[in-house]
Amino acid sequence: MADLRKIIIDDHEIECDGAMTLIQACEQAGVEVPRFCYHERLSIAGNCRMCLVEVVGGPPKPAASCAMQVRDLRPGPEGQPPVVKTNSPMVKKAREGVMEFLLINHPLDCPICDQGGECDLQDQALAYGVDFSRFREPKRATEDLNLGPLVETHMTRCISCTRCVRFTSEVAGITQMGQTGRGEDAEITSYLNQTLDSNMQGNIIDLCPVGALVSKPYSFTARPWELTKTETIDVMDALGSNIRVDTKGREVMRILPRNHDGVNEEWISDKSRFVWDGLKRQRLDKPYIRENGKLRQATWGEALAKAAGALKGASKVAGLVGDLASVEATFALKNMVDGLGGAVEARTDKAKLPAGNRSAYAGTAAIEDIDGADMILLIGTNPREESPVLNARIRKAWARGAKVALIGEQVDLTYDYTYLGNDRAALAKLAAMDHSDKHGVPGVTIVGQGALREADGAAVLGTVMAMTEAAQSKLLVLHTAASRVGALDVGAVTEGGLEAAIDGADVIYNLGADEVEIGDGAFVIYQGSHGDRGAHRADVILPGAAYTEENGLFVNTEGRPQLAQRAGFAPGEAKENWAILRALSAELGATQPWDSLAQLRQALVAAVPHLAQIDEVPANAWTAEAAGKLGEASFVNAVKDFYLTNPIARASALMAELSANAKARGQKIAAE
Repeated sequence: MADLRKIIIDDHEIECDGAMTLIQACEQAGVEVPRFCYHERLSIAGNCRMCLVEVVGGPPKPAASCAMQVRDLRPGPEGQPPVVKTNSPMVKKAREGVMEFLLINHPLDCPICDQGGECDLQDQALAYGVDFSRFREPKRATEDLNLGPLVETHMTRCISCTRCVRFTSEVAGITQMGQTGRGEDAEITSYLNQTLDSNMQGNIIDLCPVGALVSKPYSFTARPWELTKTETIDVMDALGSNIRVDTKGREVMRILPRNHDGVNEEWISDKSRFVWDGLKRQRLDKPYIRENGKLRQATWGEALAKAAGALKGASKVAGLVGDLASVEATFALKNMVDGLGGAVEARTDKAKLPAGNRSAYAGTAAIEDIDGADMILLIGTNPREESPVLNARIRKAWARGAKVALIGEQVDLTYDYTYLGNDRAALAKLAAMDHSDKHGVPGVTIVGQGALREADGAAVLGTVMAMTEAAQSKLLVLHTAASRVGALDVGAVTEGGLEAAIDGADVIYNLGADEVEIGDGAFVIYQGSHGDRGAHRADVILPGAAYTEENGLFVNTEGRPQLAQRAGFAPGEAKENWAILRALSAELGATQPWDSLAQLRQALVAAVPHLAQIDEVPANAWTAEAAGKLGEASFVNAVKDFYLTNPIARASALMAELSANAKARGQKIAAE
């Protein structure tokens, strides 16, 4: 039961929870309070003193509004609600004094600082500071840290707000940053000059309120007011993080997170943030045809005619859906291949996911359910590599007191867990136990793709579902491919899986599936954005748009449909993926019944109605899969190298460097 209190803030009376801090109460009242160290997703430090307010009837000095709760305020003499002032002369003078102190050692770097134009210190110095300084002493300088290839440091600009320290230790779960020294000698530093070992470290760039931590790959390339900002969806993992893509002309300059409490809060992984240099390299920008064993450039007319000729003469056609394909492109491919009597398969990693049962491939848990869970069971997954932002959410639940258990490879997840073993026997033993003691206890079971890829994947899923049902908890299937849930929604699956789809196929239409080895014999049409494995094996290459270059629908791992918006245009002659399939269908003489993306989406929603529920998690009716006989194998995690999971990441020079650094760190050095 909320402890509601009345409080008067700047002559406005509001009612708020007694546990709220004054800064939160001010936000609820619509009153702006400046701050540097306070952040709603981090613990309270109370060390910048910028958020000072006056508590009437309280001590004769201003109070830090981030560190004082509403319930700490005394009522007036006749029991009137307590009064807080945020614009009195005392507060104004206090803020000016704090700002003057903050600027004592801050260098005058604004013209060359990457934070210029989006700097909290600039904005608040203008709004709350004074236009003079009484300090004539020389400014103190500090040495810059080497935190690795992602975060560039200019520590002389640091104002010791400790946001980076709190983020890395509380959210990312690493302990390499801290503050040493006192007074003038206080400085933020890294332990023994270590570089940061986390795949979420880029978030400290957003958190830093000054230019002390800036993006190394983006530095000195653009100013914020030159950029066109597009709100879209990330496809580097299946979480569907909400992102903002900033472009200058036709080039993507940087990628930033957007706040979405239900999906990624306000964090994104380093791969999502820094993969943009891969959008410029190894791009397919012209159609190609293989002649005499060599690829040659061709016109669109030639390439489509050659592809259509092969498809018309085929006895069996197979369509493969890659990890980054939008739902519209998948639907268009399925429509075309079905018309040719062929088979389409999206489960290119051989995961045994049942097509018609949404509770088995998307689960029944929303990502937000992790926040309130008291028991979390991980099976055959390493969320730190498969979805770092989801892992941070599990860590948050663990820090609150939730119990975490793991069946699978024993890895460092940044939090403590009970290890139950890594083979099928451990799963069978757990499933055979009585789970009635867990009734009424909120719980989430998270099963990874690594658990479902072996021959007995269907039996593993059935066993997990039976166990989840017995414990009355919720199931979350953690996918590794952004396109997978959407492709399963539109039914892009074949009875018997990948082998059945491509077995005996003389033409394979490969829609960006670069993680599949295609043997000799078949004629391969590859449609994708990058010259990766799929393009090397292709007989005809049709250049498509990447995820930042077309509008598309993506369904995330919990089954939430989200719209990705186009931020730029595809290079050269590359076209949008649905448009290529529409043009090819006309060449085949079986024209698809839509001429625009809007018409295609209407057909898509008519076939799969829940895809119209944008940004909602549809409730899935629970249908347990049959628990078959488990095999003998151990669980193997799906992601081996976090930084190189898809063609865009493999084209990125920065991801290659990060991957090499991670490998070097993984090789244990013998003690002298």
